[in-house]
Amino acid sequence: MILPIVAYGDPVLRKKCKEIPEDYPKLDELIENMWETMYNAFGVGLAAPQIGRPIRLFLVDSSPFAEDEELQLQEREELKKLKRVFINPTIVEEEGDEWAFNEGCLSIPEIREDVFRKPKIVIEYQDENFKEHRETFTGLAARVIQHEYDHIEGILFTDKLSSLKKRLLKGKLASISKGKIKIEYKMRFPEMKKGR
Repeated sequence: MILPIVAYGDPVLRKKCKEIPEDYPKLDELIENMWETMYNAFGVGLAAPQIGRPIRLFLVDSSPFAEDEELQLQEREELKKLKRVFINPTIVEEEGDEWAFNEGCLSIPEIREDVFRKPKIVIEYQDENFKEHRETFTGLAARVIQHEYDHIEGILFTDKLSSLKKRLLKGKLASISKGKIKIEYKMRFPEMKKGR
């Protein structure tokens, strides 16, 4: 089932999310719905707060980036294989010199900006069967994971921009909150007038 994606301005996007117990009700169904929602919106990642759930869960499928011929073959192969569910994750290490990449977000449509992130991360997480993992990711794969991880910490990519950039985007962000945008997927807007 395709779920509405929560738009910028909704308080759920600012919550530090709670851990998920193994007996979380209908978790398989929720994950299935999140995959469907993400693919419907042509996303490469989706975090639970983006569908209104303040829990430590996100999923990533970076295979669309594998089509980018400017990337090295090895990175393209890694991106092609990265399809994961991350439950109760913790980034335990981030290293290297920060680099910029143009990011967007399904909760903040029509805005793309360069964001600086470290190129290498080590993350511990559980998969959909609550099996423990510890993995290292680099480059674009690391970035997609960092972006989704920020969501479960209540951080948006726009928080990482300069104060000047934030001021310039203020009007656009307000329009998104009010639903004054054209989008191809289902969304829920925090400031949209009720009863229309």
